[in-house]
Formats: sequence, C-alpha cells, structure tokens
Amino acid sequence: MAQPAKGPAEKTAEGPCSAPPAVHPVDEKLPPSRLVPAALQHIAAMYAGVVTPPLIIGQAVGLDAAGMTRLIAASLLIAGLATILQTIGAGGFAGNRLPFVNAASSAGIAPMLAIAETSAPGRQLPAIYGAVMVAGVFCLVVGPFFGRLLRFFPPLVTGVVITLIGVTLMPVPVSWAQGGNKEAADFGAMKYLALAGFTLAVILLVQRFGRGFVKQVALLLGMLIGTLAAIPFGLADFSALDSAPVAALPAPFAFGVPEFQPAAILSLCIVMLVLMTESSAGMLALGRICERDCDGRTITRGLRTDGIATLVGPVFGGFPTSAFAQNVGVVSLTRVRSRYVVAVAGGTLLVLGAFPVLGAVVSLVPMPVLGGAGIVLFGSIAVSGIRTLSEAGLDDSSNIILVAVALGAGIIPLAAPTFYADFPAWAQTVLGSGISAGALVAVLLNLFFHHLGTRGAGPAAALKSS
Repeated sequence: MAQPAKGPAEKTAEGPCSAPPAVHPVDEKLPPSRLVPAALQHIAAMYAGVVTPPLIIGQAVGLDAAGMTRLIAASLLIAGLATILQTIGAGGFAGNRLPFVNAASSAGIAPMLAIAETSAPGRQLPAIYGAVMVAGVFCLVVGPFFGRLLRFFPPLVTGVVITLIGVTLMPVPVSWAQGGNKEAADFGAMKYLALAGFTLAVILLVQRFGRGFVKQVALLLGMLIGTLAAIPFGLADFSALDSAPVAALPAPFAFGVPEFQPAAILSLCIVMLVLMTESSAGMLALGRICERDCDGRTITRGLRTDGIATLVGPVFGGFPTSAFAQNVGVVSLTRVRSRYVVAVAGGTLLVLGAFPVLGAVVSLVPMPVLGGAGIVLFGSIAVSGIRTLSEAGLDDSSNIILVAVALGAGIIPLAAPTFYADFPAWAQTVLGSGISAGALVAVLLNLFFHHLGTRGAGPAAALKSS
C-alpha cells in the first residue's frame, strides 16, 4: 500500500528541508549598503570625543603642530584597535562581542592636567603615560573581581563623578573661545568670542532643524562651518598641513620614556575605577538593548579589553580607554545591533590613525571654534551625570548630603585653584583634580552612609539605599 505523501510541515522537520537557525542581530553580517552608513554614524557620534583628550592635553603641555598631529593619530589608532578587539574578541580572554565602542575617555583629562601642572616641563607626558600604564595594569588585575566592587559604585557615586567631569572641564572650552593662549595680547578679543558664538549657533540650528544623520553630526558640522567662516578673517592656519606626513604609524615612546610617580598613579587608578564602572554599566545597558545576556564573564572580557588598551596605548601616545556612551545611544536609536558595524567603524578609526595628515586637519580647527563646540560637548557630559543622579534616590536625605559634599569637594579646585597649594605634592595631584577629589569623597561617604553598620540589613538593603 502506497505511503501517504508528507505535508509541508513534515518536510520542514526533516534534515535537508529544515530552516537554518536564526542569526542573532548582534552577530548579523549586514550588506555594505546598510553596513557602511551605520558605521559612519558611529564614527560621527564618537569622533569629536576621541580627538578631545589629545587636543586638550597636547595644548596643556605645549606641543607644537607636529606633536599635536602625532597625538591625535595615536588616539585614533588605539581607539580603532580597542574597538576591533572588543567587537571581534580574542577567544575567551578579551572582547565582549557586543556593538561596543572603546576610545580615550574624557574622564581622565582633568587628572592628567593636574599631573601636567605638578610635573617639570618636558616631563609632563612621561609622568602622565607612566600613570596611565599602571592604571591599565590595575584594570587587568581588578577586572575579574570588579563585579564584587560594583556595589561601592552605585549611580549615586558615578553620577557625581560624571557631573564633575563636565563641570570641571568647562573652563577649557571657555579658554578656547577666548583664543586659547592666555599669554597673547588679544586673548579674549571680540573676534574670538564672535567666532565661538557663531559655531555654537550653527550647532544649535543643525540640532533644531536637522533630521536623521545630519542631526547626529551637528557637532562636526558646526566645527566645519566655523572653520570655514574663520578663513576670511585670517583665524585659520593651514601651514601645519605642509609638514604632516600623509601616512605613518605612531613611533613607540615618541613623547619620552614613561615615569612612574606615586601620586599620579593613585589619581589615575581612581579614575580607572570610575571608567570600569562606566564600561560595566554600558555593557549591561547594551546587553538589554541588544537582547543578549551580559553575564560576569562578558563584563570581565570587556574590562580586560579596556585594561589592554590603557596599558598599550601610552606606548604610542594613547590615554585611558573606556566605553563611549554616545555610541550606546546610537545603537538604541538606530536599532542596528550588529557588532560587525562597530568593527568596521573601528577599522575606519585605525585607518584614520595611520594617516597623520587627517589628524593634522583636526588640529587645524581654530581654538574659538573648538570653544563653541566644547561648551556643547562638556556640557552634555554634565547632563549625563545629572541624568544618572536622577535615578539615585535623591529623596533620601543621606543621599542629598553625600552628593552635596562630593560635588563641593570636586568644585573646590575649580573655584579656588590655590586651595591645596600648601599640601604635599601627592595630595595636590589627587585633590587638585576635581574628578579625583569628588570621586574619593563620594566613595567614602557611600561607604559611611550605606555600608558601614548595615550588615544586619544585608547587602541588598545597602544597595537599594544607594
């Protein structure tokens, strides 16, 4: 007797006719028509942030145009390598394999400026790089156990620190808006202020009336249009382009052999704890957005990538490396969750870093233009901190006191730069940075209010209250 023919459902259930397993959006390989524009959006969102640390530190230590070019190229190169390692991964050792961007963080700028101010001329960058390298080792050592330390860095603490990053850095764009060189006779001249105001106005207009990709690159468009507007008035100098090499890899220790100063190391290790907290929070948030579990092993691999980049970066001229929150926002807004998109963005940064002439173009942006854009950039960092604090239970009087005292400690160096002048050098380095001082006070007060004497209530109660 003939067997009845199998229906479609039965065919699908058997071997060759079965449907292939669905690819998770994080592991999806998009066609170039979708992949390239999505990668460019990530580049646009992060580019200004990547070049900000080398621009500020380079100006502070008095680098010439050639030095600035090398510093920017190194920052781009390390960002590209770290992002590729994070997204593609290296076995079970490093890389969270999420659409996660890593680059030099603005959180380290203020402590590094404090190190530069307390170091002898010519030894500023070596002192900074020595501290950064030790901070990278610190991250590699602490990373596997960091999950246990997260309860000491609740939103109450990280919110204070992120707010202070934006607030303490605000004098930098204000100085840029006045011309950048405080020793110049025309520092603060109306021509500089007008150019900074024009740049800020362009950014606001693009942000208000732009749509889609144009709105996302408002900061870059403002800087481009501001630079073009500066040319007729002789405020843009393009002479550095003549000496910048078209293609060259950063040379190891081009800025000097690292020096290891205990106070500088302590300051950067405190900042590294904050950066590790930010990275962990970013991974958890990205895991939720991408609908992929982000467990302890994933966070450990991600933090290990931060540590490797922070340790290796100073060899070529890089700075402390961490997550870029704005790129988490790009993933959330676009819903493009493929890690290969971000890997391509990392590859693009790598190429940009290998062509110093592109870094020279960025360094040629006039100081007042950077000032107008910097007000938006650093102001948005402070807003991110305020948003974090809004989730930290500020209806509790203890939390209000904690935030008030920590913010006050962080603003002292800004309001009274000579306040710690009679303190030992190591204390000046730690407390002279508003970020380090505020973070230290916030952590200690969080321990005092929410952990000491709460054993009976259990760790959950302490976490909930903080």
